Amino acid sequence: MKLIATDIKNKVLDSMVRILNENRTELLEANKRDLELFNKNDQALYERLIVDDKKIEEMIGAVQKVRSQEDPVGRDISEEELPNGLKVINKTAPFGTIMIIYESRPDVTIEAAVLAFKANNKILLKGGKEALHSNTVLVDFWHRALKENELSTDYIQLLNLNREETRAFLKKPNQKLDLIVPRGGERLIAFVKEHASCAVLVSGRGNNFLYVDEQADWEMSLQVILNAKTAKISACNALDKILIHTNIEDYSQKMTDLARILKENGVSLLVDEGAQKVLKEEALIPEASVWKEEFLALKCCIGTVEKTEEAIETINNHSGGHSATIMTQNKETALRFMEQVDCAAVYQNASTRFTDGGQMGVGAELAISTDKLHHRGPLGLKQLVTNKYYVFGEGQIRE
Repeated sequence: MKLIATDIKNKVLDSMVRILNENRTELLEANKRDLELFNKNDQALYERLIVDDKKIEEMIGAVQKVRSQEDPVGRDISEEELPNGLKVINKTAPFGTIMIIYESRPDVTIEAAVLAFKANNKILLKGGKEALHSNTVLVDFWHRALKENELSTDYIQLLNLNREETRAFLKKPNQKLDLIVPRGGERLIAFVKEHASCAVLVSGRGNNFLYVDEQADWEMSLQVILNAKTAKISACNALDKILIHTNIEDYSQKMTDLARILKENGVSLLVDEGAQKVLKEEALIPEASVWKEEFLALKCCIGTVEKTEEAIETINNHSGGHSATIMTQNKETALRFMEQVDCAAVYQNASTRFTDGGQMGVGAELAISTDKLHHRGPLGLKQLVTNKYYVFGEGQIRE
């Protein structure tokens, strides 16, 4: 793929900032059409679909942030001169063509495209049908920015495909695909993995856990739990499962307080047998599979453990590999938990809601990867490149 000069890429992003700012009304009207057509029964998807002036400012900010970041392409990773005289340089290089499949969120159309483009990739945007009008306008904005700078609109493409057409495209794409990122739930991920003919990087599933250790600060724990559970239920970094150490001081009273506070904030509860001994009016978790569910709703499970190792095992068996928190004042316990829990982000005394590119200092993100190859966690600008070896010689042959 031809490399675009950094200053040209930045000029495209400058154009996009101006176009977004000057054409707010056009975008808001398109989003209004999407919202009018949407079934509001799915609260999480509806929240993700909304575009307002604040969201547009965030989109503009995401473009500006990426514009200010160093171009990740062509950077030296390592350099070595071998005894035979060969000079070997390992450099960053674009992936090529990335496809992202996502639901509802028009802001992904901005963040995914700006990151892919600045990293010199082409991107195919397969947004959900519920955001069709919003995404069509946003991609048109991108095309205006590209044309202003005499670049092909092929760099950023919107795919309007139904399920059958998507399946056919994944199996036999009409252009070269190098990476697919399904940003959504388990059914979407399974669908893409089943049919894709190139590398798939998994993103999107949450089902995040928080463990309250016996040495936790209880008031702090309540604040963190409320934030992680109720601040934004549509986010993949929202909290779904809470584990409480049975040896915590005033265990029964604290369990009662936790349930009351969650319910006062509209959260429905399911509890395990240990928790039900105290929370007698709450429904039992009906089956083990519920521990693996991502709720995307004002709903959570409360379970009990008798030791930290039990909490670690439960999380590793059931979480989505996204985020997990331990609430404790014991640094050794925290470190043991953080080393052994198999998630992309592990926290001590902080909300899982911070698993976000902007919050973690990465900037805009394509997604939160829960895979281990090639990267885990927020996929920012630096993570949207691969590598290539440049080997310089003077006629060397291998004997």
